[in-house]
Amino acid sequence: MGGIQGWHLVIIVILALLLFGAPKLPGLARSVGQSLRIFKSEVRQMKDDDKNPEAAEETVEGKIVDPDRRENNA
Repeated sequence: MGGIQGWHLVIIVILALLLFGAPKLPGLARSVGQSLRIFKSEVRQMKDDDKNPEAAEETVEGKIVDPDRRENNA
């Protein structure tokens, strides 16, 4: 009862065929695969950034911009 069984997968595949049509499924699967690869690489990069303590100690200088002054100069 806790996991996806075989017949659940069959129903999902049939619904996907009905919703998207057979010709569009390869393109859909390709785009999902690309999205997962991008997500994995971003997660890996975030983990690498956490391991690098020097990057966390860097400070960034910010400036406050007065919106009235910016509109008058334009």
